[in-house]
Amino acid sequence: MYAQQPVKSKDMKKETTPLRLIYPQWQGGIVDHWMPDIPAEDSSRGYYLGAQLLNLLAPDSNQKTVEVPVSLDINDRATEKGISSRNVIVKQSKAALDILNENKPDRIIILGGECSVSVVPFTYLAARYPNDVAIVWIDAHPDINLPYDDYKGYHAMALTACLGMGDEEIMNLLPGKFDASKALIVGLRSWDKGMQERQKELGIKGLAPKETADNSSAIMEWLKSTGASKVVVHFDLDVIDPADMIAGVGVEPDGMKTEEVVRVINDIASEYDLIGLTVAEPMPRIAIKIRNMLNLLPLLKE
Repeated sequence: MYAQQPVKSKDMKKETTPLRLIYPQWQGGIVDHWMPDIPAEDSSRGYYLGAQLLNLLAPDSNQKTVEVPVSLDINDRATEKGISSRNVIVKQSKAALDILNENKPDRIIILGGECSVSVVPFTYLAARYPNDVAIVWIDAHPDINLPYDDYKGYHAMALTACLGMGDEEIMNLLPGKFDASKALIVGLRSWDKGMQERQKELGIKGLAPKETADNSSAIMEWLKSTGASKVVVHFDLDVIDPADMIAGVGVEPDGMKTEEVVRVINDIASEYDLIGLTVAEPMPRIAIKIRNMLNLLPLLKE
């Protein structure tokens, strides 16, 4: 008699169709100063257009698609309690949570939007599968800011929010949280000494691009150590090396190649139940410029 082999988590995946959540939130970023070649209002709201383009470019499927309603009011950006645009972000977070509670998805695809679009869906999934979800944050930056830090953009607070740290009202709104021991940052290469010390204090493991360039073994070994059977993946487009593709705001050199990111995510999905996938921070510079050009041409507005 042959010994019974353990069933891998990938064999136990539920055959359900993921919910595709279009989440074009842009207010969490304070980014216009990095793109002086684009009008400030356009670059500030660029993530909104970026989310729409991601959905347009994504493969056709039978997935139910729902869009989180997002304000386009450029003047609604007051900083309160250490967070820029806090009031509108709270309102939109509630709207996103209402959508998830209504649809009750087992798996979610999130097309953003700046990095904070992962916070509500990922914490929803953390609550749905208690203590059984690891979070892989693929990003050039750690996104572990807190409201009392100098930078007030909520997108830089996204991972700490997923860990249950941050604004009290927002933390009470979120349905779940992750333990720092179940969080891994991949592609990390742009963070100051203060954030390096915070990462160490929180106990969040980080991997530089070179550590995953040839294979995904370091990630897979870490995932095994968490004991989780399910994974959520956050993919910030600025993790990609600008020599390969400039898709986000950041142009930090020595990043991951596009094919490396794709390989990492597919390797995770081959061994674990991938229940959440975010693609975030698309900044469509060329599309914005083409749109503005078209707005100046005759006949088109008639």
